[in-house]
Amino acid sequence: MMVAGFGFSNRATEASLAEAYTALHTRPDRVATLRSKADSPVFRAFALAQNLTVETLDEGRIAGVATPTLSPRIHARFNTGSVAEACALVAAGAGARLIQRRCVTTDGLATVALAEMIER
Repeated sequence: MMVAGFGFSNRATEASLAEAYTALHTRPDRVATLRSKADSPVFRAFALAQNLTVETLDEGRIAGVATPTLSPRIHARFNTGSVAEACALVAAGAGARLIQRRCVTTDGLATVALAEMIER
């Protein structure tokens, strides 16, 4: 199973999120983001337009998740290097691996990463 993780600014637009989504090499089975972000009208409109299944995560679930990308600002706020990468990894489950590192939109307002659940 493939899960795309999203991180984005409160200033992100639906176009920002759509650009991030098109940067994915593979279409995910579902997407994940922080609960506080999933409730935003922009994200809800984007997910509805793309017909996406959304998993919401509390901030505490991504705290301490090691990511290949390290944003000092994000680390200070969430205790992880990338919200998108951490959301993708957590939502994909224990032992998941990142198959696409964080991509940043041209406006710098949204990020997306892709993780794959490891079959046991």
